[in-house]
Amino acid sequence: MLFEFLKYLQPTHYFTLPRQAGHYIYPEPETLPKPIMDRLVRDNRYQSARATRYDLAWQAVHLGYIGDAQTLSYTDMLPLQDQYHFIRKYFHKAWVAYVLGLRLICFNNPFRECRAWWSTRHVRRSSYEAQPIAYSTWDDFASGLLDMEPKVSVIIPTLNRYPYLKDVLTDLEQQDYTHFEVIVIDQSDHFQASFYTEFQLDLKVKRQEEKALWRARNTAINQAQGDYLLFFDDDSRVAPNWISMHLRGLDFFKADVSSGVSLSKVGAEVPAHYSFFKVSDQLDTGNALIKKAVFERIGLFDRQFEKQRMGDGEFGLRIYLNGFLNVSNPYAKRLHLKVGSGGLREMGSWDAFRTSTWNAPRPIPSVLYFFRRYFGNQQATYALLRSVPLSIMPYRFKKNKSMRVLGGLLSVVLLPLIFFQVCKSWHLASVKLKQGPLIDTLE
Repeated sequence: MLFEFLKYLQPTHYFTLPRQAGHYIYPEPETLPKPIMDRLVRDNRYQSARATRYDLAWQAVHLGYIGDAQTLSYTDMLPLQDQYHFIRKYFHKAWVAYVLGLRLICFNNPFRECRAWWSTRHVRRSSYEAQPIAYSTWDDFASGLLDMEPKVSVIIPTLNRYPYLKDVLTDLEQQDYTHFEVIVIDQSDHFQASFYTEFQLDLKVKRQEEKALWRARNTAINQAQGDYLLFFDDDSRVAPNWISMHLRGLDFFKADVSSGVSLSKVGAEVPAHYSFFKVSDQLDTGNALIKKAVFERIGLFDRQFEKQRMGDGEFGLRIYLNGFLNVSNPYAKRLHLKVGSGGLREMGSWDAFRTSTWNAPRPIPSVLYFFRRYFGNQQATYALLRSVPLSIMPYRFKKNKSMRVLGGLLSVVLLPLIFFQVCKSWHLASVKLKQGPLIDTLE
């Protein structure tokens, strides 16, 4: 791990893991192009030169560096003061206090911890994301891939959302890139075959009786004729250049995945990095273009996530671990309506950590299955400590920091109930782990 304290603050982040080749995503600063290095700010206030180098590597990745610089194959242990310096610089002061408290509770030497924490009190939080790396040739880029007009397969699972699906298909009719097919896997209670006759699209519709999202997507992948698969949700809106921006981004960076950004009026605040290109640390299967070759190599979606959460997160991590390049593409936007009926809402919660009933497992068991399988039990526990208290308040308050803090305080009062919910989820995740992944290969 680049900085050890990231295990507390980002315990299940993609970039904390080395990829199959044994290298992390972070570049060796000395191998970065000079224009990139000129954008980074060297921080010589660290005690060790290694921490200064790691800080530069952190900046490069999170400011949007995408290139072929040599990457770190190992990370050294850094002085305790440098660890506190780093988190003060890049995280809110509340999280710095959280780390200090956690380390004291875990019986680390209180004198060393408090001295290191106090000695870094003058470090101010960086606003580095305000000046991301710009790719000046993007506007004039002539995409050879667009000129070749490869076939794209747009994949849409749907469930009881015909009024919203109508807008989705209408947006697809208006795309400026026209060489694509649309595959709809319809799981609605009352299937309406006549609904699909009015659209001027290369449209293939398959009726699926079982309400199963990942089965639906896997079925569509096997039916797809395109070499590029574009995953879309049935409650979204996109601009006419949506498909072409995905293909252009894929071509510009010679990437394997273009992860479009998803904007929503419901849920968390829009992250600052949604405004610029960067190596993506997530996969949103409501807005992602993926080369079919990726599925040929690593298999389809894991059906252990059926009717639950984080199936796309698990697949995104497999993409990362296998060395594929997944780029966050700010020009391939969608508006995610997150409507309150139909879709996955009928199968589970609005959120991975929020329960629908008092005796439901928290988080949803597939989340712990994912965390424990790839990051281990200790990191999964840190993820629970960081996320569960803030998830006590309902989903509609997710943007409200005051309500999230209140939720953290309430979690102390509700500790017996929360402990029961977490234990239930841990047990159900253990059953999944014992059974193992349910990943089919491309037919």
